[in-house]
Amino acid sequence: MSDSTIFAVSRADFDHVMLGNYNPAEMVPVRGAGSRVWDQSGKEYVDFAGGIAVTCLGHCHPKLVTALTDQASKLWHLSNVVTNEPALRLAKKLCDATFAERVYFCNSGAEANEAAFKLARRYGNVGFGPHKNEIISFYKSFHGRTLFTVSVGGQAKYTEGFEPVPGGIKHVDFNDLAAFESAISDNTCAVVMEPIQGEGGIISADPTFAKRVRELSDKHQALLIYDEVQSGAGRTGDLYAYMGLGVTPDVLTTAKGLGGGFPIGAMLTTEKVGAHLPFGTHGSTYGGNPLACAVAEAVMDEISLASVMDGVKVRSAHLMSALQAIGDKYEVFGKIRGQGLLVGAPMAEAWKGRAKEFTVAGLEHGVWCLVAGPDVVRFAPSLIISDDELADGLDRFEAAVEQMVNQQIG
Repeated sequence: MSDSTIFAVSRADFDHVMLGNYNPAEMVPVRGAGSRVWDQSGKEYVDFAGGIAVTCLGHCHPKLVTALTDQASKLWHLSNVVTNEPALRLAKKLCDATFAERVYFCNSGAEANEAAFKLARRYGNVGFGPHKNEIISFYKSFHGRTLFTVSVGGQAKYTEGFEPVPGGIKHVDFNDLAAFESAISDNTCAVVMEPIQGEGGIISADPTFAKRVRELSDKHQALLIYDEVQSGAGRTGDLYAYMGLGVTPDVLTTAKGLGGGFPIGAMLTTEKVGAHLPFGTHGSTYGGNPLACAVAEAVMDEISLASVMDGVKVRSAHLMSALQAIGDKYEVFGKIRGQGLLVGAPMAEAWKGRAKEFTVAGLEHGVWCLVAGPDVVRFAPSLIISDDELADGLDRFEAAVEQMVNQQIG
């Protein structure tokens, strides 16, 4: 590219060249290192958002940069007409580290879930008959933005205007055992749940509920699918959240942190269940891309270290304790919730519906947070965020909270 083709861009250009389905912040990041990013004006931010739980090892981690650049000088893309070494190595590491015996690679969490739901339908139809096609999911869940995945997700706002949506899907309240027991039947081909509802407000599955869902799924010969797109890849302090919950699914979907910022998704399952997607029944041109798999292998090597997982638990306790202290001091949050470094600060009654305002104020003070719906501020920082970065970010967030409270009083 010649210098004459490089021109300055700003946030204002977004409204002229990009589709309006997003409304990004005014600042435009241009560089990142560890848990800090810098925008076009040189302003620095502490990153508590993690690219929505994606940059699990921070920005530009040296081992990920090395993995990417080394692979970039060998092979970028092949398609699935042939296989490749990075994909095979990554698949083996995922199988060795989990319950899985078979892996399907794709490019995102939505694609991993799409594959899982298609697998569930074939499992029911081919294995039992056309009556076994119902999928049970939970209100407030989120499984992606394809038409199938938003239909399985339990939030009506994501399907409005896209009707008719795929049928054969039931929704019940999360952690409501009686409702679930009433919904499941021999017509159920799969139950889909997040061990921690992310977009739904950082709500953890009750262990008793989760175990009973497993039992009833077995009773009715339904697959249990765990969507670990957000809760996986070390986010909770276990490699995958199902491990800490003590319930093993039949199918698990993973993405986000798996690539540490490079797009990749995967569906993990057993040999027996995976046999229901034989040759030609599903595919992805970019799935198993050598670049993505090389980076993800480096991510797996790092996050599998006991020191990293132990560190997540230590940082989690610090973050949750500090946020609770801020919430109590300024009377803005209820009980802080979550697991590991997937943490939610629910708004107190007087502040309901205003979570987004806290993230905007945070950016003004140089800290980047998220929302999980209108009533919860969400935190998903790097799993290896330093003590100094964590403390600095919390100081900045408290300053933002104080500003919000002072404006309310004023």
